[in-house]
Amino acid sequence: MKKALAMLLALVMVLALAACGGNNTPPAQNNTPSQSEPAPSTPDPAPAPSGEKVTLNVIISQYGNYTQDWWPTFEKDFEDTYNNIDLNVEIVSWNDLYTVVGTRIGTQQAPDILNIDTFADYVADDLLVPAEEYTSAELKAKLIPSFWSANELDGTVWALPILASCRAMFCNMDLLNEAGITAPPTTWAEVDAACQAIKDKFGDSIVPWGLDISTDEGQAAFAYYTWNNGGGFVDANGDWALNSPQNAEAMNYIKSLIDNGYCNANPYTDTRYPLQDAFNAGSQAMMIGACNMMSADSEVNYVVADLPTQTGKPVSMGVCDRLMVFDSSITASKNADEAARLDAVSKFFDFFYDTNRYSEYMVYEGFLPVTTDSSDLLAQNAEQFVVGGPDKAPGNSEYFANFSSILLSCDFYPSSRAEWIDVKQGVIEAEQRICQGEDAQAVLDEIQGRIA
Repeated sequence: MKKALAMLLALVMVLALAACGGNNTPPAQNNTPSQSEPAPSTPDPAPAPSGEKVTLNVIISQYGNYTQDWWPTFEKDFEDTYNNIDLNVEIVSWNDLYTVVGTRIGTQQAPDILNIDTFADYVADDLLVPAEEYTSAELKAKLIPSFWSANELDGTVWALPILASCRAMFCNMDLLNEAGITAPPTTWAEVDAACQAIKDKFGDSIVPWGLDISTDEGQAAFAYYTWNNGGGFVDANGDWALNSPQNAEAMNYIKSLIDNGYCNANPYTDTRYPLQDAFNAGSQAMMIGACNMMSADSEVNYVVADLPTQTGKPVSMGVCDRLMVFDSSITASKNADEAARLDAVSKFFDFFYDTNRYSEYMVYEGFLPVTTDSSDLLAQNAEQFVVGGPDKAPGNSEYFANFSSILLSCDFYPSSRAEWIDVKQGVIEAEQRICQGEDAQAVLDEIQGRIA
C-alpha cells in the first residue's frame, strides 16, 4: 500500500471516533443525498404488527462534513419500504451530542435509537433495552462476534456496534529492506532484530520504533504488549489482573525498547500524533498506529501487518461506536404499542445493516464494517461505492481487505467497568514508573491493590 492508498485515506477519514483522532468535526456543508451505485437492496414492505403507525426518532452522530448527505436518502428509502413507520433521523455534532442527549433524557424526550460511543451510564440508570430484544437472528449471525460481545455488561448486550476502527503495525519497507529486513516482524525478538538492523544501518537519522506511553494514550501501549504476551487488563474470568506475570514481562519488554535506544527519545511525553508525522515523513521505520494514520502527501512505501505477538495469535485493539435503544418510558415518540415499536426498531437495524447499504455507508464515512458480509464485499469490490464529499473518490478494496482482516483479531478496553478510569490512569502510571527503573512486578502489585 503506497501513496494512492494514503490519498484515499485522507478523503475518507474525517473522523469522530475517539480512537481515530477526536470528535471535533465541523458542521455539515450541504444536504444533497448521496447517489452512490448500486442501490442497496430492500426487503418487502411490511406494516407494524398493531396496524398503527409507529414513530422512531433516531439521533446519529456526525462523523464528518457529509454525514447529513447520506441519511436523508436512507430515511426516504426506509419509509418507502415501511409505510407504517415514521422515521425521523437527526444528525448531531459530537461537540453537542452529550449535552443534547442529556437534556432530552432529563425531559423525557430521548430518541428511540441513539448513536454514541458509550452505554454504561445509561445501563446503570436502567434506561436501555437489551439488544437481544430487537436484534434479528440474521443480523446477530453476521456481526463480528467480538464486536457484539464488546457491548456486554453484566452478562447482557446493550448496544450494537455501528462502525469500527483498529490498530495495526505500520512498517516502512524501504527502510527495512535497506537494513536487510525483508518482512514485517511477527515476534518481539524479530522486532528487536529489525530495530537493531535499522540502528546499525542509519544511526540516529532514523528512529526504529515509535512508542507512546504518554498520559494521552499510554493505556493503548499497555494493551498492545500485554495482550500479545498472554496478559491484559482482566483474566479469563473477567476479574482485574493488572499484576499478572505476563503483564510484568510485557512492561519489562517496553523498558528494553527504551533502554536499547530503539524508540523515540521522549516516549513518556510523545503522543501518537508526532510519531505518525515522523512515520509519514519517512524518519521512523515502524510503529503501531490507527488505521487512518497515513497522510495524503506521504511518499512512504509502507505495509500494514498484525501486531507482533509472543503467543502465536496476534491481538489488535478495536474501537467501535454504538447504536442503542432507549426504554419507551423516556422517549419522545411515546408509541403506545411497545411490541410494535421494537418490531420497527428491528426493521430499522436490518435495513441499515443490509450488505450493500451498510457497505456504502462505511465507504462514504471512511470506517470499517462490523459485519462479516460487508467486510467480505468491501475487501473485494469497495470501488463500486464512493467516498462522501465534493471530491468523490471510489472505495479501495485493498484498504478494506487489510484492515477488515485485522478486525477479526481485535480485543477491547474494559471501558464499561466502573473502575476503568482509574485502571486507565493506573496502567499509564505503572508503565512510566517501570520504564524509569522501578520493579515491574512490585509496581503492578501496588496498582492492582490500589485500584482493583
